[in-house]
Amino acid sequence: MEINIKTIEDVKVAELTGDVDASTAPSVTKEVLPLAEPESKILLDMTGVPYMSSAGLRMLLSLYRQVTAKEGKLVLVGLTEDIRDTMSVTGFLDFFTTSETIDEALAILT
Repeated sequence: MEINIKTIEDVKVAELTGDVDASTAPSVTKEVLPLAEPESKILLDMTGVPYMSSAGLRMLLSLYRQVTAKEGKLVLVGLTEDIRDTMSVTGFLDFFTTSETIDEALAILT
């Protein structure tokens, strides 16, 4: 799992590469959760994530709760069809704003 965090204007961009599963979700949580500050804008670029287990879904839900509790915004970018389907079936997709491209996500956040 590779995690690259950068800032574009006032948006924190966390780019994930690799599977998000039981072995990698804790490190993703450790790196990404601190980005959830009051009124933060977070773009989670998941273009490079081919697989996400239930541990990954829990991490996303935890991030969502932290961001909304602090009145921030979160957009997920580049979900694969499989991850999108899993999130849809479990009802998770209803919680998140998603977009296909980083530019589209930045337009939503700014």
